[in-house]
Amino acid sequence: MKSPQISILMPVKNAAPFLKECLNSIVQQSFSDWELIAIDDHSTDLSYEILAEYQKKDNRIKVFKNLKNGIIDALRLALEKSNGSYITRMDADDIMTNIKLEELIQLLLKHKKGHVATGYIKYFSTNKKLNDGYLNYENWLNCLTAEHSNFSEIYKECVIPSPCWMISKSDLIQIGGFNTNTYPEDYDLAFRMYYGKLKVIGSKNILHYWRDYPNRTSRTNPVYSNNAFPKIKINYFLKNELNQKKMLLLWGAGKKSKAIAHLLVQNKIEFSWITNNPKKIGKTIYGCKIFNCNTFEVPENSQLIIAIASKSFQPILKLATIKDTYRFC
Repeated sequence: MKSPQISILMPVKNAAPFLKECLNSIVQQSFSDWELIAIDDHSTDLSYEILAEYQKKDNRIKVFKNLKNGIIDALRLALEKSNGSYITRMDADDIMTNIKLEELIQLLLKHKKGHVATGYIKYFSTNKKLNDGYLNYENWLNCLTAEHSNFSEIYKECVIPSPCWMISKSDLIQIGGFNTNTYPEDYDLAFRMYYGKLKVIGSKNILHYWRDYPNRTSRTNPVYSNNAFPKIKINYFLKNELNQKKMLLLWGAGKKSKAIAHLLVQNKIEFSWITNNPKKIGKTIYGCKIFNCNTFEVPENSQLIIAIASKSFQPILKLATIKDTYRFC
C-alpha cells in the first residue's frame, strides 16, 4: 500500500464539543493524499467514540490511545505511527481552511528540505469576544509570516503557530522530533527549528482558524503558565547565545524582567540590570541593584536583553547601538 504524502498528528483530549467540526475540515481538504494520526489522551468525554466513528467512514483516519500521558507523549506516539514524508500538526478544537494542506505541501515541494512552511492564522471564539492579546498576537504572527521573518523575533514569543506548520519528516527527526520534555512544547519546537537552521516559508492565505474558549488547554494547564516562557527563553539563550566575553545587560524592571533576572541569578550568570523607570532605579531585587540606563556606562562589547513590553518601549540611543540584542517581550 502506498504511503500517504502527509501525516497529520493530532493529540485529542476532551475535545468532543468541537471534534466533528475539526474532523470535517480535515476530510474536506482540497489535497487528499494524507493520513490523520489521532491520539486520544485519556479523554473522559465522547472524543474517542467520535474518532472511532470517523475512522470507520474514512480509512485515512487512524486512531490510537495514549498509553502514557500528556501532549508530548501523544505527539511522540503519533510521529512513531506516521507514514507520511511530510508532517503537520492539528489541534482537535480548531478548523483547517480547505486549502491548508495543499498550500503547505506546495511550498515544501517548491523549496525542498531545510524549510518549515506556515501560513496566516485567525483566532475566533464561539462564546465570547476575543481579547486584544490574541488579536495582537495574530497580527504580529501574520506580519512575520508575510515576510518569512518569523525567526527574527524568536525570543519575543512563539513565532511558529503550533497547529499551522509543515515540515519534512526527515527534518523533524533531525531536530529531535518530540523527544524533549520541555513545555511549552510548541515554543521548544520553534527554537529547535531555528537552531536547526531551518528557513520559514509562509503563505499569505488564512490556513487555520484557532479557537479560543475558557477550557482551552493553554489556559488551564499549568505547564503553559506565564512562568514557563521566560524559563525556555533563558535556557536557549544561555545554551546558544551567551558570550562570556561580553557584559550582559538586562533592560527593564517590570514583571517579565524580574522573572528573567531571577532565572539569571539562579543560573549564576553575571549581568547588569538597568531601567529608565524612576520608581525602580536604585532598588535591589534578588541581590541585584537596578541602575539608571541613562547614566550607566555601557561597554562597547555588550549583550542586551530587552524585557520591556512593546507598548512601553522607548528606544535609547546608546543602547540602540548594541548589535547583540535580544527582545524578550
